[in-house]
Amino acid sequence: MYAHLGDRLIVESPSTGVTRRDGEIVGLHHDDGTPPYDVRWSDTGDVTLVFPGPDARVSHGSVEVRGAEGAPSGVPRGEGVESPLAAAEAGDVGRRLAAARRRKGLSLEQVAQRARMAPQYLAYLETHTADPGFGSLVRLADALGTTYVELQGGGADRPPGQGVALRDPMLRDLDEEECRALLSTHGVGRLALNTPDGPAVFPLNYVVSEGDIAFRTDPDAATAAAVDSQVAFEVDHIDEPMSQGWSVLVVGRCRAVTDAEEARRLAEHAHTEPWPGGRRTMWLAVETERLTGRRITSVSGS
Repeated sequence: MYAHLGDRLIVESPSTGVTRRDGEIVGLHHDDGTPPYDVRWSDTGDVTLVFPGPDARVSHGSVEVRGAEGAPSGVPRGEGVESPLAAAEAGDVGRRLAAARRRKGLSLEQVAQRARMAPQYLAYLETHTADPGFGSLVRLADALGTTYVELQGGGADRPPGQGVALRDPMLRDLDEEECRALLSTHGVGRLALNTPDGPAVFPLNYVVSEGDIAFRTDPDAATAAAVDSQVAFEVDHIDEPMSQGWSVLVVGRCRAVTDAEEARRLAEHAHTEPWPGGRRTMWLAVETERLTGRRITSVSGS
């Protein structure tokens, strides 16, 4: 769907085709005229941000563009509809839609026809952060052979990695500069160490300080057993909809931060409080002795 300032957005009943609401498009958020739009509704005079669904159409003066009638003049049909939107930032729902469609080997036109919506609107959903309505997602789920819950990310509490593997995966090692960039300055990682009860892994908040991984703990906590021992610290990111991701591993000796000035500096520059809460005043630091990482992507996306 494409529009210009001054065009009218018309929302019709999907069963009868009767106009339910209409308004003037008074604001565009994208230079190519794709949704969303700021619409001043004729019945109330209110201006709201609108993501048009398949029951909406745009009236360009005497020309009306309906979702199911294809692209306006000058816009290629089928997969080419994606091209003017390719640089946009996709949201999680959009990436799940795109991944499901590609796994099925379907074009935008094919899925849009099955879901009874415009290819332009589907292209927009795949490439922008958007919140399509319940009905749109149900139809898309049916067209893609999946479920509404899956498209919404309802499996977020499942361990990552249960998605379908990439058709042409590529696994490559990351250099030190890439690893340090992915570690960034702070986040949540996993500390692996030997305890009296055997090997254990603990997720925790961390900061990067002068190349070392630093974190707060309690002297009585299990992680305090890491002092003066060799440990591993891992950070990763799993992109479940795209079946790809990366991981970075730091191996080194863990020390207690005993210098008061260093501890004060770490506390001042900490970006977050420890998620478990409580007073955790003991700082530990993992001195980096070995830094490695890997990334898995598709051959075509590399």
